[in-house]
Amino acid sequence: MSTPAADPLSRERSHLAASRSALRAMREDVEALDISDVTANWVNAEVLARQIDERIKALADLSDTPLFFGRLDHLHAPKDERAEGERFYIGRRHVHDHDGDPMVIDWRAPVSQPFYRASKKDPMGIALRRRFGYTGGDLTAYEDEHLSDPAEAARTSKLLQEEIERPRVGPMRDIVATIQPEQDEIVRSGLSGTVCVQGGPGTGKTAVGLHRVAYLLYAHRERLARTGTLVIGPNRSFLHYIEQVLPALGELTVQQATVEDLVAHVEIKATDDAAAAVVKGDARMARVLRRALYSHVTMPTEPVVVVRGSRRWRVPAYELEVIVRELLDRDIRYGAAREALPQRIAHAVLVQMERSGEAPDDRVQDAVARNSAVKAAVKAIWPAVDAAKLVLRLLSDAEFLAEHAEGVLDEDERKAILWTKPARGVRSARWSPADAVLIDEATDLIQRTHSLGHVVLDEAQDLSPMQYRAVGRRCTTGSATVLGDLAQGTTPWATRGWEEALAHLGKRDAVIEELTAGFRVPTDVITYASRLLPHIAPGLTPVVSIRENPGRFEVRPVTGTAEVVEACRDSLRHEGSIGLIAADARVPDLAGSLTEAGIPYLSPGEETTRHTRLTLVPASLAKGMEYDYVVLDEPRAVVDGEPDERTGLRRLYVALTRAVSGLTVTHTAPLPPQLLG
Repeated sequence: MSTPAADPLSRERSHLAASRSALRAMREDVEALDISDVTANWVNAEVLARQIDERIKALADLSDTPLFFGRLDHLHAPKDERAEGERFYIGRRHVHDHDGDPMVIDWRAPVSQPFYRASKKDPMGIALRRRFGYTGGDLTAYEDEHLSDPAEAARTSKLLQEEIERPRVGPMRDIVATIQPEQDEIVRSGLSGTVCVQGGPGTGKTAVGLHRVAYLLYAHRERLARTGTLVIGPNRSFLHYIEQVLPALGELTVQQATVEDLVAHVEIKATDDAAAAVVKGDARMARVLRRALYSHVTMPTEPVVVVRGSRRWRVPAYELEVIVRELLDRDIRYGAAREALPQRIAHAVLVQMERSGEAPDDRVQDAVARNSAVKAAVKAIWPAVDAAKLVLRLLSDAEFLAEHAEGVLDEDERKAILWTKPARGVRSARWSPADAVLIDEATDLIQRTHSLGHVVLDEAQDLSPMQYRAVGRRCTTGSATVLGDLAQGTTPWATRGWEEALAHLGKRDAVIEELTAGFRVPTDVITYASRLLPHIAPGLTPVVSIRENPGRFEVRPVTGTAEVVEACRDSLRHEGSIGLIAADARVPDLAGSLTEAGIPYLSPGEETTRHTRLTLVPASLAKGMEYDYVVLDEPRAVVDGEPDERTGLRRLYVALTRAVSGLTVTHTAPLPPQLLG
């Protein structure tokens, strides 16, 4: 019988306990820092105090989160690491002992890469890869792969399968322990390039995008600290669902927003019909806006006369016109050109002064630029324009729209976007989400939008060309990670192809990667849902589930909502989260039936608990969410709830693929024929 000291599991538990103690000591060292003598002023003190506070939060030891999840034993040293015969524990963050020796290596470090990529075919110098199993925060099991032993056959990791199939309660969790080689290649791709990931349901594209952010922050921390990072999601429910992933990886500074948040220049009070939204979201509207904006520039017909002391300096109209045309030809922002115009006029005056024998300096040029005559000329030639007022006039004034949309929009398209009842002003206007995007475009034409270092855009397939342009403006000097699935596009303007979308984003050189291995959706569920693919995305590669468990799947005819509630009860008998997904119009009736039956439920975005595990989800909000068990109510109603059949079938495809462990489809009406196989 082996002694506890010789028991591998006991040794690993001892290392876990020692690592937790070391992490606690690291945190206490930071908490004990005294910055009173190292800050020059209160501003520096505030900045340093905030950085220390963020460091303390990043060193938090979450009791139910494993500190490390794997171990690598090297055969020999990699080229850049003195790792001969050494052993590395791989975890979510770096932990070192009081001597500075590593006890846990950050999963993003180069030395950790073989944990995700090493194989029997290419062991990458690894003798043994060990995976750990946990229950809560307790280490309960381990599993070894002897990668350099030719006598040991390659096999599927049971611990890996168990982690992938582990029930989900609460918000989305990280996948740092289960990243697959094809996912790791995307996660570790460089900061300079943009990556577009086409991934079907359950392929982990959202998690890959979030882990790529964490990796980039590790590899390029100083640069991204200066330039910023942003994660863009489709709605607030989705952002709430994913918001704990990056903090769990020790990254606390990444901002999250929807596209609507980015373009919130006005209060949204209305929605467009599909025809109007499609036209407003078309990239051609950028040309219309540019034309409308620059129509305010008029060629001068009068000279500018500047009086200084007893002298009068005259800049003739033809010379002013040359200056204006040069500014137009430079294709700089409208506002920047307007700011440059008085300086250019002042320079023309200074040239005359120098010719007359004077020696003016920069202060004289600035004074001339501020001269009332110059200001009046600038106001007449290149007037200030408010972006919201410009869009307001375009949508309210038929003649103004026709003038600047000529040759760009046809008459029917102009009628579709023209307001039937013009608003009195910006504040009283009933702006739609698409209008806000137009205002954002106009704002950027006037003044350049601030660019971030890296932007992650999730569920990108639902964006219009103008929305892509709005996001692209936020990363003109940075890079992006674009995530989506063409088969899940459920807007009338949904993306038809990634090349076109990336062109609108301003990232034509982006690399397009495709993920087709399904880790989340069970085989029977994804096979059933994939019956829709030929009708919604012909030519797209179906997802192939790699899960050993085929999952629970049932199509159940019912006679009313009482039987739908009973299907929910059946699902609640299993561990994990439950999603009842239904056409938006049917949600109120189902809510009443659940309440009558005494079953508590949540709305999308609310966090599930052990006591309340059922979420009632309108089909329009299901995208990006996942539940262990899904009851899908009335597929025909989901399809009929959309403006056209293809969009309805895509919405149904999304709803069918939210399940992690089991799916029950309930229906009274006949199923859509596309599901019958």
